[in-house]
Amino acid sequence: MASVLVAGATGVLGRPLVPMLLERGHVVAGLTRSRGDVVRELGAEPIVCDVYDLERLRTLVGAFAPDIVVHLLTDLPDDLGELPGYRERNARIRREGTRNLLAAAPGARFIAQSVAFDAGPAVGELEELMPNHIRLPYLCGPGTYDPDCTREGDRIHVDDAARLFAEAVDSASS
Repeated sequence: MASVLVAGATGVLGRPLVPMLLERGHVVAGLTRSRGDVVRELGAEPIVCDVYDLERLRTLVGAFAPDIVVHLLTDLPDDLGELPGYRERNARIRREGTRNLLAAAPGARFIAQSVAFDAGPAVGELEELMPNHIRLPYLCGPGTYDPDCTREGDRIHVDDAARLFAEAVDSASS
């Protein structure tokens, strides 16, 4: 099994993914800006660091030495009505955060979350930097803007999306 860093471990996709990876026998650390207690409750080693602090990120991620990094970083509001105001913040984390993750774990294999809907030019940039990505439609389920999966359009439940990432980690580690 592999050592896996889940960047965005406390997000809506990271929370179901971390336990799945642990159940599959992987050693897991979760990167979070401030919620180390949540990562610990999920059963993983917390790495508490702002992805924009490159030197600290290099030190902490380097100490864990992941074989695989699952990149789930986003910067989205809890309230859907605030989403337009977060577009540039989310683009920044997808651009600069991605570059910093790559620099912090240069020997790791990366699996990134991408999206099939229009989330701006940062999506294409992320896909260029990380060819091993999984394109997801809108997420639904706990913690999302569609908790009951009742909105129209292409949707995937967070648990099903987490399984896709767990399977990709298993494939990358074999």
